[in-house]
Amino acid sequence: MARILPVASFDCVVFGATGDLTMRKLLPALYQRWRDRQFPASSRIIGAARSNLDDAGFRAQAEAALQRYLPEGTLEEATLAEFLGLMHYRRVEAAGEEGWESLVALLAERPEQVRQFYLATSPELYGPICQRLARHGGLHAQSRVVLEKPIGHDLASAREINRAVGEVLPEAQIFRIDHYLGKETVQNLMALRFANPIFERLWHADMIDHVQITVAEEVGIGGRGGYYDRAGALRDMVQNHMLQLLCLLAMESPISLDPDAVRDEKVKVLRALRPIAPHEAHLHTVRGQYTAGAINGQPVPGYRADLDGAASLTESFVALKLQVNSWRWAGVPFYLRTGKRLPRKVSEIIIEFRTPPFSIFPREAVGMQPNRLLIRLQPEEGMRLEMMTKEPGPGGLHLRPTALDISFEKTFGTRYPDAYERLLMDVVRGNTTLFMRRDEVEHAWNWVEPILQGWADRPEAPRPYAAGSWGPTAAIAMIERDGRTWYESLE
Repeated sequence: MARILPVASFDCVVFGATGDLTMRKLLPALYQRWRDRQFPASSRIIGAARSNLDDAGFRAQAEAALQRYLPEGTLEEATLAEFLGLMHYRRVEAAGEEGWESLVALLAERPEQVRQFYLATSPELYGPICQRLARHGGLHAQSRVVLEKPIGHDLASAREINRAVGEVLPEAQIFRIDHYLGKETVQNLMALRFANPIFERLWHADMIDHVQITVAEEVGIGGRGGYYDRAGALRDMVQNHMLQLLCLLAMESPISLDPDAVRDEKVKVLRALRPIAPHEAHLHTVRGQYTAGAINGQPVPGYRADLDGAASLTESFVALKLQVNSWRWAGVPFYLRTGKRLPRKVSEIIIEFRTPPFSIFPREAVGMQPNRLLIRLQPEEGMRLEMMTKEPGPGGLHLRPTALDISFEKTFGTRYPDAYERLLMDVVRGNTTLFMRRDEVEHAWNWVEPILQGWADRPEAPRPYAAGSWGPTAAIAMIERDGRTWYESLE
């Protein structure tokens, strides 16, 4: 059984309370933690948004969302009634002055509570919300502010957001969330490396040929078209999620699990990334945009159709080749790819080890394949180690790859909490380990910006790929020029 560590009583104020993120992720996560009795009944969940609702209206919306988004069999009538009883609503104008006094008065009824302000809004409101909270007396020593990604759309805007929020809150009270860091498998990366010397001693350029990180989505841009067309895959996925995964894979051992010790090592990786100059962007990156196709046998429209026919040069797919300039990783390429309307939803990391320098086996024993370590983030979290073994039987010596497979949920016999469940409770505890520090965000933008500049300098249309394929053929060509290929099990 997984251990449940209770947290202190808190007020969770969600700005953007009627939005998709709140209804689809945050409220279900809080319900699951309440169902496991991880926080006391004196806690409150306070919605703040522009919608003209009262407590009853907000609870009705929350109930409908929980019925829609929670797994079947999870919703319990008595538990749901208790949970809805924790919920309140205040109409607040994030960019104006309306509603702030009412919200702060509600908070003042329980001044001793931890205050968690979750900003599920557009990034340009992060600074104004925090400034108004401070001006109206809503912040105290036990306040924490959670900032959703993306933190800005470029380095300058990220710095401005960090400056505005940092004027009213110390860094220890600012939680820049990346839900990928809350996934069980991502956290297990540190356990795999630093609790198992058998792996850590292989974790370097002498033994590893290359690394692949794939984050694939079946869905298109859907109702996020307005946001997504301004962002694109590089800003939406690579600058945050995928660079964070790369940091955990490539970092050196921290001196402890102290939050800043861990984040110091991640920053070192970001600083060690070999820059891709604007004039090199076309050599080391591939942009794509999906066209009409089929997924799971169902026809789906193209990107422009999802934008109601508007022309667009925004990428829905990107593949990159990265290098980390360090002794551990010298000469080891990292290949990243992410996109929408790919054949299935999957997030995997593949560590491919070097092939043996000499084979003693005859050709008829079948060609040697390299050992691979697969780390699955979704849909089923776990790890698989592929190694060469002899096929059983008396018919001669034939080799084939065999896998040692670990599914975390099956192994430990328990439901694994959603990433938001874990991260929301870490905020209450004040534990910043799984959140991004200010300099992490800015170093990531500093590395990404020259690529964006290179694309802007050569405003070519993204390469088309049919929905249901694994992206444009140029992405395959990019890795195969190096004598490698994307991991085939995803096909």
